[in-house]
Amino acid sequence: MKHLNWSILVVMIFSIPLFSIAQKEKEVKVKMEDEILYGSLISVSEKSKAPVVIIIPGSGPTDRNGNSMMVQANSYRMLAEELAEHGIASLRYDKLMVGKSKSDKSEGDLRFQDNVDQVNACIDYLKKKKYTNIILIGHSEGSLIGMLASQQREVNKFISFAGTGRSIDEVLIEQITAQSPGYTEEVKRILKKLKKGEEVDDFNTDLASLFRKSVQPYLISWLKYSPQEEIQKLNIPTLILHGTSDIQVSEEDAVLQHEANPEAELKIIDGMNHIFKAASENREENIQTYLNPKLPLHEELIPVLTGFILE
Repeated sequence: MKHLNWSILVVMIFSIPLFSIAQKEKEVKVKMEDEILYGSLISVSEKSKAPVVIIIPGSGPTDRNGNSMMVQANSYRMLAEELAEHGIASLRYDKLMVGKSKSDKSEGDLRFQDNVDQVNACIDYLKKKKYTNIILIGHSEGSLIGMLASQQREVNKFISFAGTGRSIDEVLIEQITAQSPGYTEEVKRILKKLKKGEEVDDFNTDLASLFRKSVQPYLISWLKYSPQEEIQKLNIPTLILHGTSDIQVSEEDAVLQHEANPEAELKIIDGMNHIFKAASENREENIQTYLNPKLPLHEELIPVLTGFILE
């Protein structure tokens, strides 16, 4: 059986600017009830009058720039810098227990709502800074997080970027079946119990990085949500964005989200992968883009985003 590469599971950009706008990036501290998030705020010349996006990171130890031990693509940093060239400010942040955002919590203490609370804190921070046009960009797992935050706080627009349209158990089963089909039945068994709220003690040690005991409470809390149900609740302008070369989340997921919220705009970018880069659909070639921080963003991405944000 081929070696498992959990780093590319869910559980875990070059565009020519139309004009140049003065921009400034600074490190910020976003206070939560008991903790502090560290992030980067890029302001533009219009300051608080400008639209500002909060870039919600995907799963795993993904930092404010879109990087982790297994991914060095700089996607979020590139995205923020490119948007600033078009007069769009941004806030990106290190999640708790990632980068500079330290926490006294252990992995076993984390729940899915903790992610939403972090976005809510970022929204509150920007409102205190007098920003009035706040847009959420939720990437991958961040898509569902952004849907929930959009219900709990008042924001102007929402962008679901490479988010799933199915609950995470269905996505994981599909991914593992494609990569290591010999584990499919055991994974189904584990996820069935977790979805019932029951922790699992007995499983193949090869699956420990995915289903270790300390992460099971988090998975249980995640499995309660259906992206289709949550996006259906949104009544703000919404963009569902996906790429045809995404090897982590299928195009079907974008379609499912759109079916649940047909008022949303659906945009599929040909040849864009999960980390916003132009890439082949060949799995090995695609994965190589995750390790090259110098690769630009897909050339169609920024025009699509700015068109939606600025309209």
